[in-house]
Order: sequence, then C-alpha cells, then structure tokens
Amino acid sequence: MDSEAVWRADAVALADRISALLTVVRSAEAEIGSLLAEIESRGVVELFGYRSVARLFEHLADVPKAAAEAVVKRARALTSGRTLDGVPAVAPGTGVAALAGRLSTPMIDTIVGVMTQVPPEHRADAEQHLLSFASDAGHKQVAALGARILAHLDPDGAEPDTTEPAIPRRELSLRRKRTGTWELQGRFDDETGTRASALLDSLAQRRGNEEGADLRSPQERYGDAFSDAIDLALSCPELPMQAGERAHVMVTVSLEDLKSSLGQAALGDGTRPQARTGRATLGDLGTISAAEARIHACDCMLIPAVLGAKSEPLDLGRQRRLVPPGIRRALYLRDRGCAFPGCHRPPRHCQGHHIRHWADGGPTELGNLVLMCAHHHRLLHRSGWQVRIAADGLPEFLPPVFLDKRRKPRRNNLHQPLPFAA
Repeated sequence: MDSEAVWRADAVALADRISALLTVVRSAEAEIGSLLAEIESRGVVELFGYRSVARLFEHLADVPKAAAEAVVKRARALTSGRTLDGVPAVAPGTGVAALAGRLSTPMIDTIVGVMTQVPPEHRADAEQHLLSFASDAGHKQVAALGARILAHLDPDGAEPDTTEPAIPRRELSLRRKRTGTWELQGRFDDETGTRASALLDSLAQRRGNEEGADLRSPQERYGDAFSDAIDLALSCPELPMQAGERAHVMVTVSLEDLKSSLGQAALGDGTRPQARTGRATLGDLGTISAAEARIHACDCMLIPAVLGAKSEPLDLGRQRRLVPPGIRRALYLRDRGCAFPGCHRPPRHCQGHHIRHWADGGPTELGNLVLMCAHHHRLLHRSGWQVRIAADGLPEFLPPVFLDKRRKPRRNNLHQPLPFAA
C-alpha cells in the first residue's frame, strides 16, 4: 500500500492491511524457527562451525544473545516430528498454527508455558483447547484458561500459608470536592496493603483485544479497578446493614429521560446515533447523564415513585429487584461469568444486561438477559458490539465492522466445562 493509498484508505482498510502484514510477519518468524530447528537437528557445528544455533542466529539476525536464545527455545517447543537436544516438542499443533501466521509471539509463549506444565498424556487435548480458544481471545485470556486447565489437572494446588498476620494499623479518609470528584488517602499495614494490591492488580489488568488496544494509563486502570471492587463489595449478600438496609447509592431519573436516552451506542456499521440529553440524580449531591443511568438500570433495585408537579414524592412503592433471584441463578448457571468473548470475570463480578432494555419494553426473562462485567457492560452500551441469544439459547456477540467485516458471531468459551478429565 503506497502513501497515496494509505492517505485515502478508511479505518477498515487500514486495519485489514495491518492484519495482513501481521500474518506475513508471524508466518515468516515461525518459518525462521523451523529452519533453526532443522539446522540444530543436522548439527550446527558441521554446517556452520558455530557451537550453538542461538549463537549463529545472534550473528545472522544481529540481535542480543538473550533474544536469539528465546527464538531457539521457542522453535524447539514448536517443532514437530523431530527431537532436539533429546527434548520432544511440547506444542507441535501450536507450531502448525504459527506457520500459518495465526498466532502472535506472546500467544505462542503463553501456550508453550502452559504445555510445559501439562502431563504428556493430556497435552494433545489441552493444546487443542487452548488453540481453539486463541482464535477468539487475546493471550491474557488464554493464559487464564491455561491456569484453569492446570488447576483442573492438579486440584490440590500448593500448601496453604499458615503464617500469622501482623497486627493491623489502618487509616483512610475519603472526601468529596466541589467539582464532584472524590479524593482518597490512606495508610495500611503490610498485610492489608498486599491484599489490596493483589485485588487491584487482578482487576486492573490490561483488557483483551476484542475492542482494540487498552490505552488507559496505570493510574486510570487502577481507578477503574477500585470502582469494580466497590461494585463487588456492594453486591455481597453479607454486607452489613445501614439504618436497617444494605448500603446503597440512590440514582433518580425520570422515565421519559431514561427511555429517550440512547447512550453513546454505535451501530454495527460503525456509525453513531445522536444521543439525547437528560440527567439523573446520584445520591445526595451528584448527577450523572441519563445514558449512564440507563446502564445502571439494566440490573438494579427499583422503587416505583409518583411525583408531584414540583417533583416532590407523593407515593413510594415497595422496593423490588429488576432481575429476581431465581432468574439470576439461572443466568449464573447458563453464562458462568461474563459472556463477552475472552473475558474471564466470574459471576460475582457481573451484572445482568437486558438485550432489549426494560425501559423499551424488554422483558426480564432469561432469553432477554446476558451476564456481563462492568467494563464490557459499558462497552456494549457505547460501542459497535451487539449481543443476541442464539438458537441454542446461549449468548453470542457480533463485533463491529472494523474488527470483522463479516461480523462473524463470537462466544466466550472460557467458562464452559473442559473437554477432558484429569
């Protein structure tokens, strides 16, 4: 593609060209690895006089020693049909897929890392499952599936730590500024800080490639992770009572604004409808857009209210949950976690999303609900992704045109039962 063609290309054409070039580059890298494996099998000393293939490649490619050794190590793990240094290939199927240019280097290393820990009798099934999942997920999601496979094959795990915790010393202040933002400052003991760091690290990981690169800064990712942790805590059934009720934040919005708000959802062809205005009251002081309230209204506690001419409450009905416990349990059983392709969030991190919003007349029933984590729930409301229930009763997602011009339906198979037994 020359400079003139690049200048005239639209977003889909640019993405297609990058994908095509990535396939060529990845295929070439895999072929280089197979050639290095062939040289090693014949004898690098006899062919070139070098004492190792890594040393030869270091000079041929003008790369650092560590990089050359990584390429050779990867080639040994992928090379099918021969034994190098007495060690058989642990992922020959991955080698075939790599030669076709379908796998990135991080994906290859992720699969190989899992396969080296899988017992030989289970490697074929495990590798096939990982490769099947890799076709619709990023390397981090495949790593999560690999950890699940290894846990399945070794359910006992490591010995528990019986060390007594240190005496806690904790301080925390949280205050609201006039701008509507909140400031958090605190000090924790080592044990609490370590647990908080582990929780936020797990929630602040860079997201998969389904919706493009994650461009959030580390501070933004940890801010989003803290918000997810709050959502998780508020949904806990053992949360202490406050004034006779579970802790909650009230969001008040008119039904007219809720129905008219289209959010920022993009259509499947990449175009964006014009959103209407509307505001909702958040708690005692804050406000959010009606579009944001629409996201929260997918799975919330409802209190019907009759308001007077000056918006004064004249009558309040009884609180009820939009998605009742029985349907929620069925939703957990069906989706087993966030249904978005490649997402590994478990059910406790998820909300029920109405495929056809209840404010638009969509029923609160299993066939109109899908389980989604907070991030992918917002993404679905604001992007070109669309969800539907397939003929077999399971949710499937249609990607935006710039990701897949055919909009081939995708599913999340990470939560489904493994196809082989330990």
